[in-house]
Amino acid sequence: MTRFLKNLVLVPIAVVLIALAVANRHVVTLSLDPFNRADPALSVNAPLFWILFAAVAFGVFIGGVASWAAQGKWRKEARVKRREADRWHSEADRLKAVQQQGQQQGGGKALASRSAA
Repeated sequence: MTRFLKNLVLVPIAVVLIALAVANRHVVTLSLDPFNRADPALSVNAPLFWILFAAVAFGVFIGGVASWAAQGKWRKEARVKRREADRWHSEADRLKAVQQQGQQQGGGKALASRSAA
């Protein structure tokens, strides 16, 4: 079902992008020098659809970086919780080993084995 919905959205987008690329094949000059229109210091001659695709790719990249940076707090918290859980698991294993040694030496009740969730 998810694959169908994904294709339902992506196929029309692909059709529109292909139509955009075919309709905008002419070469344009992208000038990055706002002060000298006659002889720009930084300019690129490329088909318009390449410039549009590059702008979309750049936006996706910037959005991904911003999302990754915003989630840094949660990744740090997950690392801290993982270390804490590992510490508690090792403590439980150590106490279980101590109790088993005590049983072998003098008897007692065994702990139930824990299963990792």
